[in-house]
Amino acid sequence: MKETYHLCHSSHSEVMFRNETDLIIGFNYLACSALDTDSIILADGIMTTHHHEAARTDNPIELARRIRYSYTRYFNSKYHRRGSLGEDTPFIIKVEGLYHMQAMLNYVIRQGLHHGLGATAFDYPHCSANALFRKELGKMTLPPMMENRKRHKYLPYNTKVPTMYRMASNGLLLREDVEDTAYVENVYVSPRNFLFQMNRISDGKDIQDQQKENSLPAVTLDVIERGVPEFDPSKAYVAEQGRVNRNRMTDVELCHIIDDLILPSRYFRGKPESSIYMLSDNVRRDLGNSIWKESQFARYRKCDSPFSEKIVSEDQIRRCLCI
Repeated sequence: MKETYHLCHSSHSEVMFRNETDLIIGFNYLACSALDTDSIILADGIMTTHHHEAARTDNPIELARRIRYSYTRYFNSKYHRRGSLGEDTPFIIKVEGLYHMQAMLNYVIRQGLHHGLGATAFDYPHCSANALFRKELGKMTLPPMMENRKRHKYLPYNTKVPTMYRMASNGLLLREDVEDTAYVENVYVSPRNFLFQMNRISDGKDIQDQQKENSLPAVTLDVIERGVPEFDPSKAYVAEQGRVNRNRMTDVELCHIIDDLILPSRYFRGKPESSIYMLSDNVRRDLGNSIWKESQFARYRKCDSPFSEKIVSEDQIRRCLCI
């Protein structure tokens, strides 16, 4: 019998989605893992160091294992990396009750907002926000579609997905096809309530409603993000105000500078492939120090540098270089 769960897999201090393609592949592999385990994905939110899913399944551990295994194979092959990716044991909680489920969905879908990557949940593309109530919210326009003969490039090897799963030209399986949006829309009841939930400020009423519903612990941001030890919930509550620091460089932007600009020109000139994992630990540390110094210099002086317009943190450099 299928029950509802929240799943979170974290790579902690290592970026596991280094560019937009990785984020797209990550969702597609999630969709295929759900098919393999006869699970139903309700919603998702994918960040660079971790991802959250709300799912109905009778085997959440196997679903999490399939997601991790398939994506690790892709990531290791692409970046010449070895070993498991992220934690051995995923963070899983069972969710029962309408208010508990709505709270869980809110936190999963609002990942981009809580991590300061969007002024609203709809501002962050790698989540389910824009797949729900599409007709009522005027989002029925479809993106250009991928040619059928090219779809296999964005799916696990020798894997077939239902023909009703459409794929956008960027390789992404459409969330409205993969996820049970009708089920989630029934949880929210109406588009007006959905908009309210996506823009609400976390308060005690949400917890009180859950406590009245059943004896299970309330689903809160602290609970949802327990699988991401380095995450500071207090910053997420500030981010709920929609105050996005556009001057802060994202992990994807920094990984682009490292992977596409620095590595090919400084370390792998004339070679067909390059990756931070092809460098020794000491070389990566030296590169990290170099990036930090260059970013600080560019921040206070006008110069021709990819770091001249946005702020980079030391923690960000460490996770993007896996040091």
